[in-house]
Amino acid sequence: MILIQRSISSIVHRVTEIPEHLLKRSRDRKSGDSASSGESAGSSGDNVPAVQKAAVPAKSVKNEPSVVVAKPDTPRVAAAKSRKKIPFWAMATLSLLPLWAFLYAYAVKPQAKVVEGPLAIGSEVYGGCAGCHGAAGQGGAGRILHQGEVLKTFPHIEDMLNFVYTGSQAYVSAGIKQYGNLEREGGAHAPLSYNGNAMPQQGETYGGGLSQAEILGVVCHARYGVSGADQKSEQWAKEYETWCSPESEIFKALETGGTSFDTVSKDFSMLKEKPNEVGTKPRASTAN
Repeated sequence: MILIQRSISSIVHRVTEIPEHLLKRSRDRKSGDSASSGESAGSSGDNVPAVQKAAVPAKSVKNEPSVVVAKPDTPRVAAAKSRKKIPFWAMATLSLLPLWAFLYAYAVKPQAKVVEGPLAIGSEVYGGCAGCHGAAGQGGAGRILHQGEVLKTFPHIEDMLNFVYTGSQAYVSAGIKQYGNLEREGGAHAPLSYNGNAMPQQGETYGGGLSQAEILGVVCHARYGVSGADQKSEQWAKEYETWCSPESEIFKALETGGTSFDTVSKDFSMLKEKPNEVGTKPRASTAN
């Protein structure tokens, strides 16, 4: 029995024993399969989509200024840069130069003479007289007034006031053959003797359009503005102060109705330069 079992074990051992060359071949195949499976796993890993990583914001890169090599200045530019500059505090002064120049020009410019009182009114009223006597008193349909002609004819302002108020036709009607200075150089003037033209009446009593204050104003303008009487001269200073200056009390009274040509000699008899009679009717001339 024991022999039988040993025989069977020997047979089984021989049957189950694997040759060495087959084992080696098996090991080589397994090692080749392992390498092949590794490669397959690697290739299959390549086909798997890669997990996308979140984009990392790029860091801002500062633009560094490029270095520019400056060209050397030309001699003219170098000289300009080396020249002394105007101090900043002087700029304010220089900016005011145009204003100073204007003020200087204004200061040295002759100021226009301001005319007030009777002469101011007279210069306006004379615009209505210029049509006959000329803008500068050179004459025309009316007599010449400039270059002292008025003063030669009427050395007394009161006589001229009366003649302008009444007009030459009233003198003719009153039988007065000469008016003004009867001793006038070249002869006294007779009414209507200049081209036969009459001197229009200006007083309200005769239908004229001027007040007595306006008549005084235009007579002052004819004497001092047109004919050339010097208000500062010894000959005319007293007349000017009494009748034609801006401070003339007679002119102010005529404006307000405080006096008239008929009463002025009485109303202002207290004046140092007492006025003569004027009147509103034709009369003989004042004695020289």
